Amino acid sequence: MVAAASLRILREYERGVVFQLGRFWKVKGPGLVILIPGVQQMVRVGLRVMVLDIPSQDVITRDNVSVKVNAVLYFRVIDPEKAIIQVERYLEATSQLAQTTLRAVLGKHELDDLLSERERLNLDIQKILAAQTDLWGIKVTNVEIKHVDLNENMVRAIARQAEAERERRAKVIHAEGELQASVKLAEAAEILGHHPQALQLRYLETLTVIAADKNSTIVFPLPVDLIGPLLQRWAAKQGGAEAPGA
Repeated sequence: MVAAASLRILREYERGVVFQLGRFWKVKGPGLVILIPGVQQMVRVGLRVMVLDIPSQDVITRDNVSVKVNAVLYFRVIDPEKAIIQVERYLEATSQLAQTTLRAVLGKHELDDLLSERERLNLDIQKILAAQTDLWGIKVTNVEIKHVDLNENMVRAIARQAEAERERRAKVIHAEGELQASVKLAEAAEILGHHPQALQLRYLETLTVIAADKNSTIVFPLPVDLIGPLLQRWAAKQGGAEAPGA
């Protein structure tokens, strides 16, 4: 019976915090641990990474939007002595600290940041938790926001906002296209202005394109420069014919 009360076996991922007459003595394990019955007591502590599900928290963002957010926390004990001596029930303490930190951090950001900047928010929450749990011998390895629950009215508002944003981008892209086209047309007009023969070739090409559509009616602008000499000759002939009569 004495031997059974004195022997303890700790697995590879376990450590034993041993107290002697109520005072901390040392951390033992893994393997076989021998205790003095009635004098020494041992508390087992696991060193594996633990997963803690943070329940849904009611959060009011900086732009006064009410949402429900839940997350998951990954942490492990790196100092068994502090985890047992410095805090009572370190698992429950870490859970409560994670809930309050989640509400505090997300309440400082707007809804758009909460939906699009999750990586940065996860790092902010992790840094705050790590700074406070280091005193307990606990290392927070990762924090992940799992789900953001919005009410239906807010979902419809976000959908309308996204639709308006897409329409704005479409109008901007269309305006930029018009601007680029006008610049190219101005350059083409300047080149054609210096080469009248090129303008005539352009007219002939336009006629070819129109004729390919098999239209019964073709409306084609006739440049004044082309018929200008003919009008001058006709006017000169008319003036010569009226002079003898006068």
